[in-house]
Amino acid sequence: MLRERNFSGYLSGQLLVAMPSMTDPRFERSVIYMCIHNEDGAMGLVLNKLMDSLTFGELLEQLNITTSRADDNLRIHFGGPVETGRGFVLHSSDYAGEGTVTMENGVGLTATVDILRDIAEGQGPRESMLALGYAGWGPGQLDDEIHQNAWLNVPADDELVFDDLLDTKWERSIAKLGIDLSLLSGDAGHA
Repeated sequence: MLRERNFSGYLSGQLLVAMPSMTDPRFERSVIYMCIHNEDGAMGLVLNKLMDSLTFGELLEQLNITTSRADDNLRIHFGGPVETGRGFVLHSSDYAGEGTVTMENGVGLTATVDILRDIAEGQGPRESMLALGYAGWGPGQLDDEIHQNAWLNVPADDELVFDDLLDTKWERSIAKLGIDLSLLSGDAGHA
């Protein structure tokens, strides 16, 4: 289970939620799990947008991974606009393979083909989210966007990170803060 962490000024392990005023179509109404946020920049995975053009079975085929158990119901997410050919699996802590990075709140991140093979064979993590690409920010860039009222941060929990209810994830993330959507303003300095 994810643990909420004390706010240190950085958002690693939390959710970044686009404000209603977000006009960039890549991030409009997006919920992003923040894998890294520090003085060197930030990296996260969009949790609520899918890649419609590729199935899990097709991905395995492209990577020359043969299996008899490929689950084409496993959805592939649009993780963000950076390096869209690179894959990441955000997952529960019950899985630790070569290259797995365990983050502060116990969520794992693995970017090797081994985890895809394990998932296909039914030996992967209990909970997972497969994404192609990621959202990235240079030093201070995300902090500036937050100050410009582009993003809210929300403590992460298993349900928001791993459930399949993508159509309501944005609203549920904002509701977790106890905020009425009708009261949010796109103007900096106002809520």
